Amino acid sequence: MANKTPLHARQWLTASAAALALAGVGVVALSPSDSQAQSGSATATATIGPANATPAAQPIVKGLPDFTELVEHVGPSVVNIRTTERVTQRGGRNRGGAMDEEMMEFFRQFGLPVPGVPRQHQGPGNAPAEPQSRTVPSGVGSGFILSKDGYILTNHHVVAGAEDVIVTLTDRREFNAKVIGSDERTDVALIKIEADDLSPVKIGNVDQLKVGGWVMAIGSPFGLENTVTAGIVSAKQRDTGSYLPFIQTDVAVNPGNSGGPLLNMNGEVVGINSQIYSRSGGFMGISFAIPIDEAIKVSDQLKDKGRVVRGRIGVRIGPVNPDVAESLGLERRNNGALVSSVERDSPAAKAGIQAGDIITGFNGKVLESVSDLPRLVGSTTPGSKGTLQVFRHGKSIDVPIVVEEIPDDGMQAADAKGGAEGGAAQEQAKANEFGLAVQAVSEADAKSLGVRGGVRVVSVEGAAAQAGIRAGDVILAVGQREVLDVKAFNDAMAKSNAKRPVSVLVHRDDFAQYVLIRPEK
Repeated sequence: MANKTPLHARQWLTASAAALALAGVGVVALSPSDSQAQSGSATATATIGPANATPAAQPIVKGLPDFTELVEHVGPSVVNIRTTERVTQRGGRNRGGAMDEEMMEFFRQFGLPVPGVPRQHQGPGNAPAEPQSRTVPSGVGSGFILSKDGYILTNHHVVAGAEDVIVTLTDRREFNAKVIGSDERTDVALIKIEADDLSPVKIGNVDQLKVGGWVMAIGSPFGLENTVTAGIVSAKQRDTGSYLPFIQTDVAVNPGNSGGPLLNMNGEVVGINSQIYSRSGGFMGISFAIPIDEAIKVSDQLKDKGRVVRGRIGVRIGPVNPDVAESLGLERRNNGALVSSVERDSPAAKAGIQAGDIITGFNGKVLESVSDLPRLVGSTTPGSKGTLQVFRHGKSIDVPIVVEEIPDDGMQAADAKGGAEGGAAQEQAKANEFGLAVQAVSEADAKSLGVRGGVRVVSVEGAAAQAGIRAGDVILAVGQREVLDVKAFNDAMAKSNAKRPVSVLVHRDDFAQYVLIRPEK
């Protein structure tokens, strides 16, 4: 299965091709694509014919760009980054190959030499020598200079866990760098070297970047310093499940390109090369770069505070199924974030957000995808007031909310626990035409679940079972109607058309999700 791979080469380039990268990718000969070389090579030609003949169509693409001046201008601003880490060895063997302590004690008691450990490395009584630590090379990456006084931007995964960070400039000077701050969520890190009169890059405008436009990358793939590759922007705002939307390109990047700049044709940085989509660990035609405007916001905070402060509201969210959106009457079917659970005592809980709400916007900005919400909220200053646009039971409402700071260890999970235990037997409904038999949720269970009410599924068959509903599930809404008890459930089901799909908001395992029940044919 293909995966997105950070571009950090975790080992030095050695004589063995198998040791080229952390993922163990081998040496692959890369050559220009013939089709790419031919594209854009057509030129306008004169047409000889009648005076009233239709003129020959002018080519839209008039040639390939020349990157030589761009490389000369930006090259001195790109740096190579090497990292080291400290490893512990016992008796000449590393931690992964160390012998079991009980087995070592056996050899010591009987005065036997420890297998695999030279005698000169064994202590008194044939005991292994004390653990020794040493510094070894751990990775290769890239970066680029932000300021004349030595601030450099790179990826978090390039410097994470490093004992030493060594920066090499194009003039072969080397410096030990200090990590000013590193942010795992965005994979951005800011480091600094003690140097003056460096050549900083120019920062470009990502909004002006167009799909199909030429871009260039400079980096150190597999430790090969100052390697230049070029391609086009394949897509913008690419959602890969990360905290930021990515710039997708077909620029050839590989492990070691991590942290290097993605440049437009004006020689301005528009992104930081960060990931590749690969089945082998090597380049397969798709690469991703962090938009430079987002990276600069992160680096500014790292410089000022040493860390990134983000906002949170305390909800778990998921995508909105188009079929469910249609059944609920939501106009923009592919937009919004479905609230599956609300953390207790969180800003969302205090604002009255409920499981099953569909958040369609934040502070007037429409959510084009579910991942837009954490990005928008995360960039909001903690303590500030905001407004959520919420679709609930067929109506759109504005919900004021106060954003708080996200904890350092990440978004806390909702801790509401539910179960069928507790409470006296409740009123039970007969199985309806969709195959559902339910009973009311006790007050204790409702409080435990963090909901206002609902009905618990006692038995399920037919269409409801085929939709995936299970006994023990709690139903909170039917279509646009909130369900607080059995009567409300029966009324909502009676008003549903048994010949058309009906959406049911189901709470299970601390999550709420709409399920579409389709009538049996």
